[in-house]
Amino acid sequence: MNNIRNFCIIAHIDHGKSTLADRLLQQTGTVSDRQLQEQTLDDMDLERERGITIKSHAIQMKYTRDGQEYVLNLIDTPGHVDFSYEVSRSIAACEGALLIVDATQGIEAQTISNLYLAIEHDLEIIPVLNKMDLPSADPEEVMDQIVDLIGCDVEDILPASGKTGLGVDKLLEAIVDRVPAPKGDNSAPLQAMVFDSVFNSFRGIIAYFRVLNGEIKKGDRVRFFNTGREYNADEIGVLGLDLIPEKSLGTGSVGYIISGIKDAKEVKVGDTLTLAASPCEEAVQGFEDVKPMVFAGIYPVDTEDYEELRYSMEKLQLNDASLVFEPESSAALGFGFRCGFLGMLHMEIVQERLEREFNMIVITTVPNVSYICHPKKGEPLVINNPSELPDPSKLDHVEEPFIKAQIITKAEYVGSIMTLCISKRGVLHNQVYLTSDRVELSFSMPLGEIVFDFYDKLKSVSRGYASFDYFPEDYQPSQLVKLDILINGDQVDALSALVHRSNAFELGKKICAKLKELIPRQQFMIALQAAIGAKIIARETIKPVRKDVTAKCYGGDITRKRKLLEKQKKGKKRMRQVGSVEVPQEAFLAVLKLD
Repeated sequence: MNNIRNFCIIAHIDHGKSTLADRLLQQTGTVSDRQLQEQTLDDMDLERERGITIKSHAIQMKYTRDGQEYVLNLIDTPGHVDFSYEVSRSIAACEGALLIVDATQGIEAQTISNLYLAIEHDLEIIPVLNKMDLPSADPEEVMDQIVDLIGCDVEDILPASGKTGLGVDKLLEAIVDRVPAPKGDNSAPLQAMVFDSVFNSFRGIIAYFRVLNGEIKKGDRVRFFNTGREYNADEIGVLGLDLIPEKSLGTGSVGYIISGIKDAKEVKVGDTLTLAASPCEEAVQGFEDVKPMVFAGIYPVDTEDYEELRYSMEKLQLNDASLVFEPESSAALGFGFRCGFLGMLHMEIVQERLEREFNMIVITTVPNVSYICHPKKGEPLVINNPSELPDPSKLDHVEEPFIKAQIITKAEYVGSIMTLCISKRGVLHNQVYLTSDRVELSFSMPLGEIVFDFYDKLKSVSRGYASFDYFPEDYQPSQLVKLDILINGDQVDALSALVHRSNAFELGKKICAKLKELIPRQQFMIALQAAIGAKIIARETIKPVRKDVTAKCYGGDITRKRKLLEKQKKGKKRMRQVGSVEVPQEAFLAVLKLD
């Protein structure tokens, strides 16, 4: 046990975590040069295409120093704020963390929030200054930032380069010297924490776990603590680039278990694994539940695919524990699911993965957040969907979730970022100069204003230099109204949104104008209206396609033409009563990209 080291890599987006992990795998000989490719640990096509890590990946490396062989269990984590749940799970399974900072960009928002996560779990932090080979690197200034942030000495910071492999040997020595060996009792009853799971269509569900106490052997009868289900450990082993079977795993090890589980509901990430014969006293603590931030409906394009979509979502949930969903139905779209995501990028990735991995083409409705409604009589209600909002006359007030946003940027962009945040109803709390050129801004903002396009706008006003991180604060009363969109007098519930009263008129006007572009013209006139309750606040009209019924009248009396036009007018009127309007898929998504 003294020769085991469990550590994870944490950093902001694009600071070179996966590239540095590649160099560690190469240096320890875990991966041959033939198997090595860019971002070796990222096994999804989507991750390679976008150059981001979506899932955290665990792998075991062997490292020999002074004749002693050490086992290093590395977990490479995502950097984007939407996947911070993956980071919290990885941190719970480790004793140390490599904090990677880009020598060209310095400390950013996600660096700080991931660092605080690691400190809460008492991890040993090893600061690494990456991308030292770049001509634009500014090591002295960034080192000062790291010293101010962590309070370490300059000598503790390791210079490295994931691209050239500079400093990787020193990094491995530091991991062995500084990261503490796992603590635990090998003779105690088995207590292991499940920190991830994947679905394999041939072998069922494979759960990844970290042994905290005791030992697990192949063939043992194991029990999942929270669900109470028991299984035989058909195969256990460690995580190389492929799964490597072992006879037994002791305290401190990270490994996998295959026990023929087929049902997604029976494995919960964060559950405790123990032996059925001699179970441990209590479950593993300190593992928080996921809090979804953004809610949206996901519907199959064809209603018959509903069951298949449920099956696909359950499989996806195994691989992505932060996805939460429940069934719902909509008048416009039929049966589907109300899903909770950690952010807009998470929602986009889930939709893309459903298409790629399960061939499910889905319609996503306008994202929103959860609100608390206080009726004049009765208990407060939690609402995730605007269509559930009670009648405004019976409502006392509505509360919406606020977040604390941390934005770190260059000093020259402070003005434009403040303007953006204030236009999104943000309140500035604090402004701290980290160095003469870098500023940290703290805002309190409604989450509902952020879920649309805040992140994209922040990147464009700061030319990509601002980094953004947020955590939930509390619920506060707001002047919110339900904005309905009517097409030919029929309400389309998938386009409803809860918005602040001051923005409602502007938003209603924009949505109607956008729908006018996207809905194809019909034989009859279509009225598009935005309404708050019974009051119409905006209207656009889609003109009918003109059919020239008077073409056959050449010459003759005007009354002949008039008679034909009157006949056509009646036909159009009847058509308008019975005709239905198809709303194309682009219309639901275009509302997100109004600007």
